[in-house]
Amino acid sequence: MSVIGRIHSLESFGTLDGPGIRFVVFMQGCPLRCQFCHNPDTWEVNAGTKYTVEELVNEIVKYKSYMEFSGGGVTFTGGEPLLQAEFILEVVKEIKKMGISVALDTSGFVWNRHVEEVLEYTDLVLLDIKNFDPLVYKTVTGVNLSPTLKFLEYLRDKGINTWVRYVLVPNLTDNYDKIEELSAHLDNYPNVSKIEILGFHKMGEFKWQELGLDYKLADTVEPTKEELLRVKEILERNGKVVSLNK
Repeated sequence: MSVIGRIHSLESFGTLDGPGIRFVVFMQGCPLRCQFCHNPDTWEVNAGTKYTVEELVNEIVKYKSYMEFSGGGVTFTGGEPLLQAEFILEVVKEIKKMGISVALDTSGFVWNRHVEEVLEYTDLVLLDIKNFDPLVYKTVTGVNLSPTLKFLEYLRDKGINTWVRYVLVPNLTDNYDKIEELSAHLDNYPNVSKIEILGFHKMGEFKWQELGLDYKLADTVEPTKEELLRVKEILERNGKVVSLNK
């Protein structure tokens, strides 16, 4: 029987999740419970709309010319897309035959043989490292940091192009000493070609309220330009390209 995927939503002309114009697939389900998550409605594994591999591929190919013209491709995000790695594997096998580039936006927390196979077809990984302090990471996400660091090592060993993403949240992830340690750590990863700093925002707060969830960051302010630039300067010390996406 064909593998069925559960998808939260589709974005046809994304420009924030990798290079060029992206067809962005928001997969349903996530094992993390990030305090600053702006899509908590993707957490539930059994929600979303069911798609067959063929149905999703047919949606993607409609925008192939835009992706080719702009140097873009397809980005699988979520939620945590690799919770549905078996489904994604069958999709990427088909779209790679058509020359469509594949990116994964992941926390690096999930690992199994299907994830390993998906990475064989992946051109770019957007790896979300929420914090470099294991205790802060556990507070922020509800899970351990070590699987993400092991995932990063695997990406280096396989030479897979990686962009690291870091969300700056005042009084939560602005521990500058650990940001310095992260910067030094990434110096050992030549496959990391870019670091993206994402400023905390509250655009998803209403979703927490609608779902009856306790939004712990209700009184947290967005980071200032000066705070973002300070983190940018720290992360640039390893010589990598660093961008601010606020």
